[in-house]
Amino acid sequence: MGDEQATRASGHGQAAGDALTCLVTGASGYIGGRLVPELLDAGYRVRCLVRTPRKVRDHPWAGQAEIVQGDVLDAESVARALDGVDVAYYLVHALGSGRDFERTDREAARIFGEQARRAGVRRLVYLGGLTPAGVPESDLSPHLRSRAEVGRILLDSGVPTAVLRAAVIIGSGSVSFEMLRYLTERLPVMVTPRWVRTRIQPIAVGDVLRILVGCAGLPPDVSRAFDIGGPEVLTYQDMMRRYAAVAHLPRRLILPVPVLTPWLSSHWVGLVTPVPASIARPLTESLRHEVVCRDRDIERYVPSPPGHPIGFDRAVALALQRVREAQVATRWSSAAVPGAPSDPLPTDPGWAGGSLYTDVREVDADVAPDTLWQVIEGIGGENGWYSFPLAWAVRGWLDRLVGGVGLRRGRRDARRLRAGDSLDFWRVEEIERGRLLRLRAEMRLPGLAWLEMRVDGDGAGGARYRQRALFHPRGLLGHLYWWGVSPFHAVVFGGMARNIVRAAARDQERRAARSRAATAD
Repeated sequence: MGDEQATRASGHGQAAGDALTCLVTGASGYIGGRLVPELLDAGYRVRCLVRTPRKVRDHPWAGQAEIVQGDVLDAESVARALDGVDVAYYLVHALGSGRDFERTDREAARIFGEQARRAGVRRLVYLGGLTPAGVPESDLSPHLRSRAEVGRILLDSGVPTAVLRAAVIIGSGSVSFEMLRYLTERLPVMVTPRWVRTRIQPIAVGDVLRILVGCAGLPPDVSRAFDIGGPEVLTYQDMMRRYAAVAHLPRRLILPVPVLTPWLSSHWVGLVTPVPASIARPLTESLRHEVVCRDRDIERYVPSPPGHPIGFDRAVALALQRVREAQVATRWSSAAVPGAPSDPLPTDPGWAGGSLYTDVREVDADVAPDTLWQVIEGIGGENGWYSFPLAWAVRGWLDRLVGGVGLRRGRRDARRLRAGDSLDFWRVEEIERGRLLRLRAEMRLPGLAWLEMRVDGDGAGGARYRQRALFHPRGLLGHLYWWGVSPFHAVVFGGMARNIVRAAARDQERRAARSRAATAD
């Protein structure tokens, strides 16, 4: 049973059967993407406010929820989204969007609270961070300080609000779980920062979702913050050792040292895990202080069913099962990288024009189009990019060095892609299954870049593979960048096109051989 299945098995109690309308912001993100099907399963009508509707188009629940386009910083679009809504879930934040992220979070929360009050929304529900007891807010990390401020703004909005404060969330694909997983699996001996001895109260993602759904049914006079956590208080060191035991790994040797600053810690995490330093830093800064629940008052309103809250070992086992079965519904990288470009493809209507560099490759393939497509849809992650692996690895390392996401985000699913998925240092901008895959670059570049892979039938049972890389330079540096890397395109892009076709031919031959063997038997 996986993370969300465990949640559904526990039941939703008072929520079932209600015909309230719930708005979910951040539906393309980690928690929002999982909350929507839980609300639908509980009998609610669901509306999602998203900046880019195509990013949720391929989610299994997309046909059951109403999708509206908008931005939490745009009061008009927020007002439209909140019209007729009973319960609004605020699951967005500007973490990693730059030095002004606290100001951005503050303004977005103010707009959302004001528009919710004007729309007559009955309740707001916000998932924030657990703050340490007795620590002045000025001493908190910017990440936790901003989360606390957003909670206060929503509580002061005049709309009954439930602010849920959680520490580390354990679930397949969560950023906290990915950090824990990669640090533990890759480093049998670790020289670690002091924060590995900080006490933390982790919570399973299934319990987070269960409580979020339950908050839709809170009495109207309840407007306050609630600490939420699992049944155990552990240090990060405990969590790594317990993870190793659940994953059947040898015992890990952990050596905490006092010299790793938050900056160095974030780069240490970025070096070992898929989580880039820009995201790891606010998370590691938040671990400087003890984050333990001060109350369990949420139980009075959303009581835990048998088997809940889920213990740490079981939460890890459920998450690992999801990973092994390739059933990770959302990942920490599901949401777009803050600050990533969102300009349209240069060939789209309305593009402003300017210089555009392209590299086009076409190869005839003596394979069925669907066989070629399976190779294309499986690209990246463990399968790699079919050309000059060292060049791709070096480009990923260089991106990490300048604060980018690097090449190690991998894939949510080993075989299937959907619009909005992260794919190493790309994001799926468009997918027409069986025909077109368009990726947008999210690595640090002096311009905008796309990579398209297309399959066309040749009318005789074969296929033609078309590949196009596009780059729209930004300033002189952008032009210099393109001409600097152009000499490698024949190897990287040319080899990629040829090797994708060869891989499809090998796959087709293997299937034919298995079919012949089955017939012979």
